[in-house]
Amino acid sequence: VKVGYMPNFAALNTVIAGVETGSFEENGIEVELVEFSDGPTIIAAMESGSIDFGYIGPGAHVLPIQGKADIIAFSQLGNADEVIGNTEKGVSSLADLKGKKVAIATGTSSETILQLALQEVGLTKDDVTLFDMDASAIVTAMISGSVDAAATWSPNTNTIKAELGNKAVMLANNVRYAEQFPSIASWVTSPGYSEENKELTVNFIKGLYKAMDYRVDNLEEVAKWAAAQMAVDEASVQAQTGDGDWLKTSEMIAMIEDGSMTKLYEQQQVDFIKAGRITDADKVDVSKYVLFDLMLEAAK
Repeated sequence: VKVGYMPNFAALNTVIAGVETGSFEENGIEVELVEFSDGPTIIAAMESGSIDFGYIGPGAHVLPIQGKADIIAFSQLGNADEVIGNTEKGVSSLADLKGKKVAIATGTSSETILQLALQEVGLTKDDVTLFDMDASAIVTAMISGSVDAAATWSPNTNTIKAELGNKAVMLANNVRYAEQFPSIASWVTSPGYSEENKELTVNFIKGLYKAMDYRVDNLEEVAKWAAAQMAVDEASVQAQTGDGDWLKTSEMIAMIEDGSMTKLYEQQQVDFIKAGRITDADKVDVSKYVLFDLMLEAAK
């Protein structure tokens, strides 16, 4: 199977652990990893049939709600997103964003974290000048000073802060809004794929589960594997190991069985409505796109 990931630890750690420990191979699956810049691009690739499964961050969950993907496994609650200001450009607080140039990647968690930050100080996207860019362009724009602030995720956030030094200030992150907006990351596939390929999908989830459990107790080793896959400096990936709340399979299954995971995805819909990402008419029963039955079957 072909699996889409983004070049950061949060997106890569589970699947690379599965590849390196052989947990997918044990379940009769050979994984080919394919890199993408963001979640919406991964879902588009699944729609075209070029990949089978993929990882998405919080912002891209609008698409499963709209029927464009099915969630086959919960990954983690993340803390990889930040809004960063450049003090040299007059941005030292969230209120300073008014009238400023802000770089985001539309349709991703980048857009979500910015909306939450603006709402906190009574601003909207109309109060700033938005520049829609891909992840690498956001980093370049911030470092060059062509924008005044940016909303992006790790490792881009780490790169920006390292390059700007004291000029960079973290204005907001996921932890700041954890109670009102859970930053859910998930594993997805195209609608109907799991019905047509049920055994394959269940075996893929089983591989993920064993990899998740290994990851929790071996973060440093998994970070080395992730760095090698991305061909980046190992230290930069080790710095990302705190970007999520890494659960073991038993903890995740308990959340499904007690209903707390359903509530997380329900709250996500409410938050998207508040943020204007979807409307009340888009709201659907979580079980229509989060395949809890498959998740439980894979745990047997």
